[in-house]
Amino acid sequence: MAVICPKCGRQYDVVLFDFRSYLVCECGYKISKDNLHRRYVKEADIYVIIPARYAAKRFPGKPLAKWKNKHLIQHVYECALKSPLPKEVIVATDDKRIAEVVRAFGGKVVMTAKDHPSGTDRLAEAANLLGLKAQDIIVNVQGDMPYFHPEIMAEVSRPLLENPLLPMSTLAQKITLKEEITDPNCVKVVFTPTGKALYFSRAPIPYDRDKKGITCYKHLGIYGYRKVFLDKFVKLEQTPLEKIEKLEQLRALEHGYSIFVAETKHTAIDVNVPEDLAKLEKMMGERK
Repeated sequence: MAVICPKCGRQYDVVLFDFRSYLVCECGYKISKDNLHRRYVKEADIYVIIPARYAAKRFPGKPLAKWKNKHLIQHVYECALKSPLPKEVIVATDDKRIAEVVRAFGGKVVMTAKDHPSGTDRLAEAANLLGLKAQDIIVNVQGDMPYFHPEIMAEVSRPLLENPLLPMSTLAQKITLKEEITDPNCVKVVFTPTGKALYFSRAPIPYDRDKKGITCYKHLGIYGYRKVFLDKFVKLEQTPLEKIEKLEQLRALEHGYSIFVAETKHTAIDVNVPEDLAKLEKMMGERK
């Protein structure tokens, strides 16, 4: 991320979300947050990277499962291409079988290491292998999400395009099925009226102590990262709440970084176990 001194034009590569008060330029000018404007920040390109691994415990070979005569990974890729925003859509995988399928349908793929502890680590390696710029925005779409509305790409990217101080963003949606509130596989999120994430949990949050009736939100596993923050994030130590909940996004919150949560009304459907393929068929049928 580059900040340009409005007085002399010197350029500084800084992490804007670590920009606490002001930066003193060599010319003596104090570059404050009030000076920050899009013209002082290099324009960002948007890339969609889809981490995909073969060895999922609950559904081995999931990206290559077939639905409507196409592999799931092709459905994900084609959904991402429906948005006009991304400069490129790329699959990041460590498996040659997945890579061959992606190349066969004309997609772009990058091969990553096999020992990544998470999809985010795979995402970061792919971004560096692709030579993406520090200011670029990387949208992480899960390789098991065969349907999502293309407007979702804009909803998760827009906060980062509009505010250079934000390191990452994600999406939430009102829960309409009561069973999802208590389902640990459905991650819940609470956030401020201005969109700042307060907490993510597999447990029901917030707790409706007085039984007044509340609106709960589920977290959709689509993220937007600044490339410079993604590099930083994967170097941060795991945190206690992250380990307890098994939710990576809590690492950012516990280290003091903000996550912007944008509410979406659009549908996104993921596949976790083989039985979800039948659920996917039903849900897509109901949309027609």
